[in-house]
Amino acid sequence: MFIRSIGLLATACAVAVAATGCGSGDSGDDKVSVKALIITMFDPEAKPWVEKQQWTHEIPVDGVRTPVRCNDSGLCMMVTDMGKVNASLSTAAVLASPRLNFDDAYFVTAGIAGTPPDAGTLGFAAWARWVVDVDLGHHVLPQDDPNVANGYVPHSKPSTQAYELDGKLVDAVYRNTKDVALADSPDAAQARAAYPQQQGAPKPTVVQCDTATGDNFFNGPAASARASHIVGLYSNGQGRYCTTQMEDNGTAAALQRAGKLDRYVNLRTASNFDQPHPGQTVGQALDAVETGGYSPGFPLSIENAYRVGLAAADYLMQHPDLS
Repeated sequence: MFIRSIGLLATACAVAVAATGCGSGDSGDDKVSVKALIITMFDPEAKPWVEKQQWTHEIPVDGVRTPVRCNDSGLCMMVTDMGKVNASLSTAAVLASPRLNFDDAYFVTAGIAGTPPDAGTLGFAAWARWVVDVDLGHHVLPQDDPNVANGYVPHSKPSTQAYELDGKLVDAVYRNTKDVALADSPDAAQARAAYPQQQGAPKPTVVQCDTATGDNFFNGPAASARASHIVGLYSNGQGRYCTTQMEDNGTAAALQRAGKLDRYVNLRTASNFDQPHPGQTVGQALDAVETGGYSPGFPLSIENAYRVGLAAADYLMQHPDLS
């Protein structure tokens, strides 16, 4: 799973006013017509949006830690907080806000992720058609029954396990963002070189492949293979697992219940690999996360989520009737 930080943005307008102009042009009675809502999951993902965009409205929403920020062009941004529960509750609360009009809105998840070294690379950006929950179902330890494929039996009546996003919409945002220049670094290149058989010397690009949602921070080739297996099961073999994150089935569930799923696109950029490099154990890989801080891919993933997410939002706001 991807790497998180615990930094906090200020939640009260009184604290944020000096840095952001909180309340500027916002009487508390205005209703904002949203054209595109950027959905971030934690503060580092939100940071470039907060700092690089000019926000004219900051709208508090009950039950959501940070206000929804909007500008006069109809671009808005929110922070759900981490995990499926937070994602679903925060998204549902924002959708219900009487201060926000989502009648013509698009919704763009723009966050970071982990990736298998044979499916993606540090800093790459992936648009998903399939969003699959790899937690829900029946998990079996191999020592209990080694005959259960990848230690998983699918639920007989899936509900929020898998969402297939609108293919026309996904294709459109991919076509219109695939040439965005992505950030890279020598440190990331060195980290890739630790996976010589899987990585070679790749550069981050914008691609289409699919995302696995799980509240557990997993690591290791067997765990990665299980995620790929589950994505394949719930997508009828159509999905190709390439990113792992902690929120997106919660977000998709809230949007589906609000009748907005056909206006949703999902972007994840790779912060780290979902398994150790040759010569490293899973325990050592996890220890490196706990004691060594962020992977070299972390700053790239934050920046590239902003670059590609902004390009997508600009395109979608110019094409309100695309879906």
